[in-house]
Amino acid sequence: MKFGQDFKETLATQDFPSHWVEHAIPYGQLKKCLKKVLKELKDLGLDHDTLQSLIDPENHSPVALKYRLIASENSDIVRPTLTVDVYLEDDVIVEASLTPASRLFFEKIASEVRHGHQADSGNTSGNSSDAGQDDDVSSQDQDSEHHHKKNRRHETIELPLVFDHEFFEMLQNDVSSIDSLQDTERKQMSDEIKALGEDLAQITKPRKVHRTDMIPWRNIFELYLDAEVFFATHEQEHGARSSQLALKKLQWFQGEVKKRELQRIFKIPQSQVAYDRFLRINANLLKMLQFQEINQLAVHKILKKFDKRTSFGISKSFRSAIQSHQFMTGAIGRDVCAQMSQHLTNVVPQLNDYLCPICFMVAYRPVKLDCSHIFCLRCIIKIQRARESHCPLCRSDVVMKATIMNLDDDLAKYMKKHFPTEVSDKERHNQIERGLEDYGPGYKHQECSVM
Repeated sequence: MKFGQDFKETLATQDFPSHWVEHAIPYGQLKKCLKKVLKELKDLGLDHDTLQSLIDPENHSPVALKYRLIASENSDIVRPTLTVDVYLEDDVIVEASLTPASRLFFEKIASEVRHGHQADSGNTSGNSSDAGQDDDVSSQDQDSEHHHKKNRRHETIELPLVFDHEFFEMLQNDVSSIDSLQDTERKQMSDEIKALGEDLAQITKPRKVHRTDMIPWRNIFELYLDAEVFFATHEQEHGARSSQLALKKLQWFQGEVKKRELQRIFKIPQSQVAYDRFLRINANLLKMLQFQEINQLAVHKILKKFDKRTSFGISKSFRSAIQSHQFMTGAIGRDVCAQMSQHLTNVVPQLNDYLCPICFMVAYRPVKLDCSHIFCLRCIIKIQRARESHCPLCRSDVVMKATIMNLDDDLAKYMKKHFPTEVSDKERHNQIERGLEDYGPGYKHQECSVM
């Protein structure tokens, strides 16, 4: 199946919103315009083989073509220009490889160049001096060489084309239109994320008496961060995901939530509504990513076809020339994921952000060193006893300088409020460890009970 048909079918069957489809790249119209470009070039005598030979960078013939996209001074639209470099000798182009049609075209150019120079120089006359027979041979040779150089010159002429301007203007306007569409959709998703974040802040707020869904939502977001649906941060696979891989990651995330029955332990009815909204935001983002990819492919295909038919080699420079920062180069998944991290996942603190880097448990009674790194109190005491003076993370000489003043009481209250179970487990772990240190391997920990 040809790409044009495949592209049209994809737009019709993927349930894209109708106003998205209206902004899609008009691949069929661009193909029709490309045919007009080729006809215009052929009428000038520039068939495919001639173009290919004249644009060849290793071509050292008296004729060479250059095709570039030049930015306009007062507009974001770039203008394509086709220039010809002509080397004339006695106003004649010596190039045996030219076809009859293209030779006629370049002879016309040479004629126009010649008439232009004649008009510039005007009709001048002068009296020649009578040198007699005293002129020597060397003087005649110099005059001959001067005459030869005088009749060899280089000219650069811009060739007037119409339909290539139409082609690139259409393509640039369509890319800009998709940029604007993505701007609008990104803002709408951002507003939805902020609104959902406000609801989650109430649903997951720690309470002593009233019900809270902080724990299930923490587990949900932990799974979501592990899935890295739209953007990966691991060293081996860093960067934006493709829509196909994002779909697999999103399906894995939903499967894990269902497998662990996290929705069933919701205590507040609004949590299910919020979860459905969260899935809808991700589904919309996935659709936008799919729409972006299919249109990027359409641009790639039509530029590849343009280069294949003309040999102009413009597809590589098009992206940088039009300066499209969103549709052609931007990662909408990365941008929206940053919004979700700021307004959603950060609403429910994740345990990994509050672990001691030494024991990998919650930083119980946290100590903030002068280098700003945070450890639990017991781990700091251990490395002080070992006379280790350098921070285990940044190697700053700060460990032995830590005192009771380095205890972060506010952070301790925050962690006890948001991670009550983990703080209790760490407190129990410390008690067992101290008991083993004081009484040896035979120590058996017993929980304190009030009779």
